[in-house]
Amino acid sequence: QVQLVESGGGLVQAGGSLKLSCAASGRTFRNYAMGWFRQAPGKEREFVASVSWSGGITYYTDSVKGRFTISRDNAKNTMYLQMNSLKPEDTAVYYCAAGSAPLTTTLRATYWGQGTQVTVSS
Repeated sequence: QVQLVESGGGLVQAGGSLKLSCAASGRTFRNYAMGWFRQAPGKEREFVASVSWSGGITYYTDSVKGRFTISRDNAKNTMYLQMNSLKPEDTAVYYCAAGSAPLTTTLRATYWGQGTQVTVSS
């Protein structure tokens, strides 16, 4: 059982930066991949980025490559998403997830956080 709590969302102007955090708690007997998904109004929840348990393998959706960086600190049970050069189209609720690698689809997510709103203004 894993509990996930996101933080760090907010309102930022286009071109700005935000850093999201996801704190995991609860004992687990599995080494989970972790990732970020987002959902805009009227849209399906989509994959953004994920990282393997060791942190050595990362995946990004094409639209965020070069702008977002995912990382994890297993000693702190925390995952991060550094978002730079934000665009209005990045506006969405961002969800932290843990699941099976490769965590590049919602179908492989086992646990979800509550979500944090990211709004990017023009």
